[in-house]
Amino acid sequence: MSKSGRLIATSLFCLSLISYWDVAYKPPVFAQVQVPAQCKKLNIDGKASKSLQAVGVQAAKSCNSRMNNGFPIPDPACTPGAVNPTVTTDVLRQKTFTTKCVRDVATSPHEKTGTYLWYNFKHPANNTGSTQTCELDHLISLELGGADTLDNIWPQCGPKGVTLTKRYFKQKDTVENYLAAQVKAGKMDLGDVQKGIATNWTQYLDDARKACPSGKCK
Repeated sequence: MSKSGRLIATSLFCLSLISYWDVAYKPPVFAQVQVPAQCKKLNIDGKASKSLQAVGVQAAKSCNSRMNNGFPIPDPACTPGAVNPTVTTDVLRQKTFTTKCVRDVATSPHEKTGTYLWYNFKHPANNTGSTQTCELDHLISLELGGADTLDNIWPQCGPKGVTLTKRYFKQKDTVENYLAAQVKAGKMDLGDVQKGIATNWTQYLDDARKACPSGKCK
């Protein structure tokens, strides 16, 4: 084969590799979340985020949750918590507000799943309904003006051998519902609550259980 022929053959081979790479290794494309129309009227930017502490990209197995009052809290170096500054107390009080204005807008479910690797948790199978054992939790919940960014998300798993209502994330749901009701009623300051739940969500658990025995506040 002539020199020019070899050059042409080499070029064609490289082009075929590039085409194969594009097809085989192209990153997944996620459907854009349909944000409810009222979110725009409320001036909510679902991608807005202000972290309570600057953090970088986390490496696999670099984060460790710890126990406090018998419940897990995330690693503050990995999950310090973040707020969405466009979701104010006035916005939360609006009947048209929904967490769909923020959920999965700044990060996709696929991106959130990566936090399992940060904390060295295996992604559980059949993790839904009565068999759910883990939740990718917003540390500062969306109903408290939390951001949908990864510095506000961690895998909350366990404990084993209990009913769904006794899972850690269900207990934290009670705290979130309680605090949201307190903020809307003007009994607690939103900023104080956001910092408090990010620092140690379990500090509110006793009061939340008393005020919301069914897990939801009226």
